[in-house]
Amino acid sequence: MTAPISEACTIDMIRAAAQRIEGFARRTPLLSSPFLDEIAGRRVFIKPECLQHTGSFKFRGAYNTISGLAPEIRAKGVIAFSSGNHAQGVALAAKMHGVPSVIIMPADAPQLKIENTRALGAEVVLYNRDTENRDEIGARLSAERDLTLVKPFDNPNVIAGQATTGLEIAQDANALGITDADVLVCCGGGGLTSGIALACEADAPGLRVRPVEPTGFDDVARSLASGTLESNTATSGNICDAIITPQAGDLTFPIMKRLCGAGLAVTEDECLNAMAQAFLRLKIVAEPGGAAALAAALSHGDELSGDAVFVTVSGGNVDPAMFSRALAKLA
Repeated sequence: MTAPISEACTIDMIRAAAQRIEGFARRTPLLSSPFLDEIAGRRVFIKPECLQHTGSFKFRGAYNTISGLAPEIRAKGVIAFSSGNHAQGVALAAKMHGVPSVIIMPADAPQLKIENTRALGAEVVLYNRDTENRDEIGARLSAERDLTLVKPFDNPNVIAGQATTGLEIAQDANALGITDADVLVCCGGGGLTSGIALACEADAPGLRVRPVEPTGFDDVARSLASGTLESNTATSGNICDAIITPQAGDLTFPIMKRLCGAGLAVTEDECLNAMAQAFLRLKIVAEPGGAAALAAALSHGDELSGDAVFVTVSGGNVDPAMFSRALAKLA
């Protein structure tokens, strides 16, 4: 399938991003467990981006974007909006480049994510996600302070950086000799999902990327089914805060529409159970939104095809109280 000329991100941009972040981002391993295979009814291969710098894949896109700015532009500083994972990724990438960062975060974001973002040197601006518009706040502050806005997903260089996760999945799939499998991706605005889809199209075309979202916040799945961009009526009210967005991006949705298979939706209980199993069987810590794809693999096997599935665990920034709630599932 030939990519439209107008598509925001290209495989050449993704390969350039891989070179740019090499030595700075971690190449996360591929994990597996016979216990998870038994639960899922097929081989499950987990890409643990919870082991990435700042605990999520977001560092990849942030570092690629900031490092690609002209030095005189970068020196003025950057601004971003995020519930926490993109916030920390941008804060660390800015710190590594020695430039200031301002991060706009919802006031109800997990306290750990807010504290970590501040600890990485960022100025944190809190807002009410139900009554205030983060895009408007970001546009105003970036104009007032001459800061460069680093969007969480709807930016070609952010997509390219996040897509390097997909290059690694494709490499590992080819090494394993797996040419036909679903790739389940925790999906909010679609930066990681669209990026992995582009990478797999180029390097492992037999892999089918499928977005996974929380039940009630499955705008991407509905958009893929209808063929038009749909939105969520609510912007909060689910433990999977990391992947709750109003709608997919104007840049990410066309890519997902062209390349992705049908979306899946998972419940809070399924995510909590996946978090518990990830800890018990893989010894990794996942946050609810970061465990959504694993939840789909473990609880929605009848919606998958093939004898193997690849899964992103996209983030591990979870408060102790929420993690305790997940571990209680093992009792």
